This record gives sequence, C-alpha cells and structure tokens, in this order.
Amino acid sequence: MKNPFLDPSFAIPWTALTPDNVVPDIQEALERAEKNLEAIRQLDPAEVTFANVVQAGGAAIDELNEAWGKVGHLDSVRNSDELRPAYNEMLPKVSAFNAKISLDAKLWSSLRHFSKTEEAQSLKGADKRLFEETMADFLEAGADLPEEKRERLQAISTELAQVTQKFAENVLDATNDWTLVIEDENQLAGLPELARANARQAAKEKLGDEDGKPRWLFTLHAPSMMPLMQYLDDDDLRRQVWEASGLVGREGERDNTELIRKILALRTEKAALLGKKDFADVVLARRMAKNGARADAFVSDLRDKTFAIFQQENDELETYKAEKTDAAKDLLEPWEVSYWMEKRKKDLFDFDEEDLRPYFPIESVLEGMFQLVTLVFGLRIEERSTQFEGKPASTVDGNDAEPIEVWHPEVKFYDLFDSENGRHMGSFYADWHPRESKRGGAWMNFLKTGEPMEGGTLSPHLGLMCGNLTPSSENKPALLTHYEVETVFHEFGHLMHHLCGEVRHKSLNGVNVAWDFVELPSQIMENWCWERQSLDLFARHHQTGEAIPEELFQKMLRARNYMEGSAMMRQLSLGKMDLELHRRLATEGYDDLEKAIEEVLEGYLAKRKTNPPSGAHRFGHLFSHPVGYAAAYYSYKWAEVLDADAFTRFKKEGIMESSVGKAFRQEILSKGNSEPPEDLFRAFMGRDPDPMALLARSGLASG
Repeated sequence: MKNPFLDPSFAIPWTALTPDNVVPDIQEALERAEKNLEAIRQLDPAEVTFANVVQAGGAAIDELNEAWGKVGHLDSVRNSDELRPAYNEMLPKVSAFNAKISLDAKLWSSLRHFSKTEEAQSLKGADKRLFEETMADFLEAGADLPEEKRERLQAISTELAQVTQKFAENVLDATNDWTLVIEDENQLAGLPELARANARQAAKEKLGDEDGKPRWLFTLHAPSMMPLMQYLDDDDLRRQVWEASGLVGREGERDNTELIRKILALRTEKAALLGKKDFADVVLARRMAKNGARADAFVSDLRDKTFAIFQQENDELETYKAEKTDAAKDLLEPWEVSYWMEKRKKDLFDFDEEDLRPYFPIESVLEGMFQLVTLVFGLRIEERSTQFEGKPASTVDGNDAEPIEVWHPEVKFYDLFDSENGRHMGSFYADWHPRESKRGGAWMNFLKTGEPMEGGTLSPHLGLMCGNLTPSSENKPALLTHYEVETVFHEFGHLMHHLCGEVRHKSLNGVNVAWDFVELPSQIMENWCWERQSLDLFARHHQTGEAIPEELFQKMLRARNYMEGSAMMRQLSLGKMDLELHRRLATEGYDDLEKAIEEVLEGYLAKRKTNPPSGAHRFGHLFSHPVGYAAAYYSYKWAEVLDADAFTRFKKEGIMESSVGKAFRQEILSKGNSEPPEDLFRAFMGRDPDPMALLARSGLASG
C-alpha cells in the first residue's frame, strides 16, 4: 500500500502503518496541504468567499491532521525504537507548518478582505461562529504583528513541540526504567489478593519462572503502584516506591528540570510577543475564565472554602495513626498517608474499596455503561469483531460485519447508532490496559470527524479511548476499582461529545471547545457511578452475577466524601502550581524549582515529616504538549462546578429520564463549539452555573 498514513479509509489499516512510512507519508501530506493553501493565497481579493477562504482553509489541512493524528496515536500506544526517531524527525516540520498558517500574511490578507464583504456581514449560526473563531485564531497567533515577530513566534511553536515531546519521552522512559521484585511473600502482608496475583503474573511474563521460585514484580504504573501505597504493611517498601515515583523526571538523562525552565521561558516569550502579561492570559482569553487572574481567584475561593475541613481531616488522620500505633501524635510521612487513610476508612465505615472490585469486571462495566447511554441518551452501541496483523483478535457472535483491524490484540472496536432512526453516528476503539510501549494515564482522542452529507447529517465520526486499568490475571478477569470505573465513564463522556457532534464544520465539532468546558461531558458521566439505579445495570459480581448488596452500597455512599477536603485541595494545589508557574514564576524567574513551588503552595499542602516533591517534573498535563492544560489545570474544577450543577437537573427529573438525556445531547453534545459555552449551559439549565452545587455534592458546603 502506498502512503498508508494517507489512506482515508474509515477502517484504518493499522498493520500497514509502520515506522518506515511515517517520514515519506507525512512529507507528502505537508506538500499537499501547502499546495491547498497556496490556492487560497493566489485568490484575487474580489473573488474571496466563505467557501474558498474560510472553509477551504480548514479543508486544506484535513488530510495532514488525520495522518499526523495516526502517527501521534501510535506514539502514545505503540512507542518503539523505530517509531520514535521517525516521529521526532517530522514533529518539528509539522509543528512549523501548523504555526506558519496563522502567521501567513497572504492568508491573513485573504481573511481580512473577506471580512469586509457583504457575505461576511450576513453570516449566521455555525458559519458565523467559524468565521469569528478563524479570525480569532489568526489574531491570537500574532497575524497582525511585524514579520520579525511572526517569524519568532513560528520558531517558538516548533521548539515547544520538540521540547514538550522530549519531556513526555523522559517521563515514559523513567517510569518504565524502575521495577521492584519481591521474592519473600511475607513482605507483601496487607496487599490484596488481586494485586498479588497481578504482580505474580507480571513477574512470570518479564522474568520467567523456569527455576520455580515465586516472584512478584511491581512498577510505577498506577494499577501496580497504587495498591502498594494503600495496603502494604511494610513501611520501608512503601517508602522505596514513593521515592522512586518522586524521582521520575528528576534524575540522570531523564531529568526534566531544564526542559521545564525552557518550556516556561518559551511560553513567556510568546506571551510577550503577543502583548500579553503572561502565558495564562494568552491561553485563557477565549476560555470561560477569560484571564489568569480570574482563574486564580476561582482556585483561591475554593481553597478558602475547603481549607478548614482539609486541616481537620489531616489532624484526625495524625491522631488516628498515633492511636493505632500507641505512639505520640506526629506528622505523617508522605508514603504513610494513603495507607493510614485506607485503614481509617475501613474503621469508620467498615468499607474497603477492594470489596467492590468483584462487582466491576470490565466487560460488565462496559456493557452496563452502553445500556445506560441507550436509556438516557438514545444511543445504541454494538461491538465489532477485530483482527490483529491479519489474525482474529476478538470475535463477536451475531455481528457479521467485516472485522476491524486494531493496533494491539487487546483493543476492542464498537459502532454507535442513534436508537431512534438507526443512523450510524460513529465508531470507536477501546484500549484499556498498561503496556511498556504505552503512555500513562487515560485519554480520549478522535481520528476522524464526519463530513456533511445529503440530508444535512454527517458521515460517521471515529474516536478512541485509552487507559491503564487493572489487567486480568491468570484466574480472574480484569476487575476494576470504583475509581477506574469512574475513569471509564469519564473517557466515554468525552467520546460521546465527539461522536454526537452535529456541526458541519470540523473545527467546531465535538471536543473542539474551550478547555474549561470540555470536561463537562466527561465529568457529568461519573455521577452515574454513584447511583443505585445505574449501578444495577453493570455492577454485577463476576462469579455469581449478583448486584452490589445494599449494605455494601450504603457503606460506599457513606465513604464517598471521606477525606474529600484533601482530595479537593490536592486538585486545587495542582491548579495553583500551574497558574503560578505560568504567571509569576515564569515572568519573575526562580533559582530552585522545587523550593519555589513549595513556597507557592504554602497554604495548599498538609505538613509532612518529609516534604514531598511537587510532581512538576512528571506533570504531563502541563509540559508534554505545546499547550495542553498549561495555565488551565483549574479547568477540571471549573468543569466540576458545571457538571455538579448540570446533574441536579437529572436528579430532579430522573437520572434515567431520557428527555433530560436527549436535551443534554441536543444542547451540549451535538453543538460542539458552534455557540459560546455559556450559552450552551444556559440552554440546558435555563440559568447560569451555581458554584454551590459542587461544594454540596462534595460534602464541603457549610450551613
């Protein structure tokens, strides 16, 4: 197959997408995109129209965006020694090309000429929104600046892409570099059976077991590390794991210290060239917060409302440990916190998160979630058979559709339909478990956005959701924690935002919205993980098929807001660190990054015997993308305000009420960025957001 990355097929030929095709295919895509843009540059000012300037500008780079999206995806899920150099060779070229578009004097001239036409003045609806957003993109990029400044902005964008990619590679490599092998099972006292089984299997797969000696292998990936920190009785082993995690991105050739300094400097220089006070004011100008000061005020206000409860929780935890160990009350070590939190939760509520695991086999969770979205949102989901490298990977009985090729045998594929009219709205891949070649965390992304068809509908969208969830073991299916169940629902909320998009302009569809609004569809989905009616759809014991017993469900509810002040403050501290890094520290400078962050977070962190590292050196949200969540990590809490408030309508009218679900689909999911987010929220709720809804749900509201 020639140029496989440029193959427009909906069924992506993953086997053909080999590293040796990356450079020639992306080079070809760049040349074609350049040719498309040149046609716009050559337009006579008297000939400019919405179609040949605004729409054509987006269409000019569609092929490049799709092709590069596939490369970027493979870099995230199938990173290899062969792919990495090819990706890094083309990354600066693609970044430079994209940065150049909004700084192109001739393209900007064509847009300005069009802005003065009668057609431009008469645009309405999504067409008007696309034109306004396109003009804003150019202005925000610096299109009106002198040539010298525009050239420097383009160079900054290219360099940021390279430096942030190196940051991400360092985090992935450092995470994979470290393992802990245990040969004495007595050291695993306190660790749940499933965590032991997974560690035993990991050791067999990586170390073999020809000598017959049992070994248990642990890594810094969340499904392996978190049970250790929560349950392992051995304090010294927990300390070792905590220290190893804290060193990710902080030592040797994987040290990200200078990369962070470089990234902040480049972003600050970009802000100065654009006439902004700091990078926060650059990225937030068109988001709901509008500027860095307002985002900071939002974080500070929530901090003030939470701090007293946060202090009380930590004081009670220190007291609890002292009582249990017959020792004098003292500060906790960072590696003790999760352990004693779990112990205290067990005592207070007679509840252990592990008690829920048997009720959350991943297949049942997915099946129940799909039932839920059918009932609430009017969407039907069907799994398709898959193949990997020409061989069957999964077979779905009763579905005779052609098997879909996947990038790994564990990957599943699904089609999504409108329940009422049967229209194929989109499809998606799901890749849920850790691999060394796969980046950490959980995420959703899109591979294709539908094109307008006759009749006003769009061709199907194509997306994906990935995670690093607890894998299956030799004798048990993949049994998830409740938090992992929330993660699945969260990512599917993002996916629905993409697949339910009905906007005919690609750049306005689905998740292409303000980043402090994008988390609303994802975070609202998490609410159904706490409701009896919805849990009964999917929370079934993997052996007996029984629903969660009422007594266990009530314990789970009572424990829901346990240490919620600490959880809230953790997120707020990350938001505060992010804003301070991109506002004050980036502009005023700093000597020692960790010391500077420690001072910034003085009123956000609990006092510990040992000061924990900030986590900045591995904070991919901020530093593994040229923009990402930089100066915008507060968005998670901002969107929590929106989702907590929006879910009150479901609680009032019925959490399974299809009329409310369809209203959410119509007013929020389908409209993407075709209208301002504030207007979309008002259309669904009939009013502005109520910040108290979040505090009430979290048990932090006073009075």
